[in-house]
Amino acid sequence: MISVTSAQLEAWMVAFLWPFVRMLALVSTSPIFGEAWVPRPVKVAVAVMLTFVIAPTIGALPAVPVVSAEGAWIIVQQVLVGAAMGFSMKLVFTAVLAAGEYIGLQMGLSFASFFDPMSHGSTMVVSRLLNMLAMLIFLALDGHLLMVNALAESFGTLPISQGQMASGGWMFLVLAAGDIFASGLMLALPLITALLTLNLAMGILNRASPQFSIFAVGFPLTLLAGIFMLQLLMPSLAAFLEPRFAESIANMLRFTQGLRP
Repeated sequence: MISVTSAQLEAWMVAFLWPFVRMLALVSTSPIFGEAWVPRPVKVAVAVMLTFVIAPTIGALPAVPVVSAEGAWIIVQQVLVGAAMGFSMKLVFTAVLAAGEYIGLQMGLSFASFFDPMSHGSTMVVSRLLNMLAMLIFLALDGHLLMVNALAESFGTLPISQGQMASGGWMFLVLAAGDIFASGLMLALPLITALLTLNLAMGILNRASPQFSIFAVGFPLTLLAGIFMLQLLMPSLAAFLEPRFAESIANMLRFTQGLRP
């Protein structure tokens, strides 16, 4: 007859619960897995599956009861760490959305927007298009598998403990978030430059020939030029995003290393 003591049951619960909390927080905030169209039971199932695979490879866990102040503090730590890792991976997609906003404004498509359940606000069509392409590129590059691998390695760089975390990781995350606008502007810069040149040419033409109806011709011409430039931009999108995906995955581990006391 197999007998299980309460100490063994609590050890099994600890070995599953604390890694599960970090993984569930990352799955809920990461790209692809954390999207609003992914049902919550699927997110929980993915986190449970990852826990069963990764938990046996984790080293010794602190001998702290789950139902205690120290256990609650460890759970809070794992939620913060997992959510921050998912957020650091999502920065690339936020930069792509920012690039779509810049491009849409220059093309005159600021009115072409619809409700986005992720941001709970209106999102331009160009932003949504570039975001979907970025997701497909992320999957094609096995970015989701590399992200899971970084999650597994994070338990080595930042083991589960009841100690205090350093502030260097949080400062690193704040500085990484500042690159959103720079990366988005860099992606949209060729198209913005071309449309700005076109608008300047139409302004000079309007000054040279006042009877020329610039408002009747300017909008369709700007829209067609923007679509043409966007078509030229598409083949270079993967080459632009690939190093940034790799850098974001590396930033996940740098973030956890910065939290080590």
